[in-house]
Amino acid sequence: MKYTLVFARSAEKELDQLTGGNLKKVVRKLNELENDPRPPGCLKLKGADENIWRVRAGDYRILYAIEDVLRIVDIRRIGHRSDVYDQ
Repeated sequence: MKYTLVFARSAEKELDQLTGGNLKKVVRKLNELENDPRPPGCLKLKGADENIWRVRAGDYRILYAIEDVLRIVDIRRIGHRSDVYDQ
């Protein structure tokens, strides 16, 4: 059973700014998260107050929360690895 992807407004804006190969990698990874929100290579962030996970898509990272009961993957941030964790 698939999960539904829900995007924070900031994540939508970050996705809209991507181009070319980076966009393709991120979209491919987002499609994979619909089927498996905890794919091989994902990590739960330490020190996070919430249930925040991260997955790699090339040089970009996708930060998200998982609501298993509602079958929702809440995409919080999409950004380059050098600055996605700032905030």
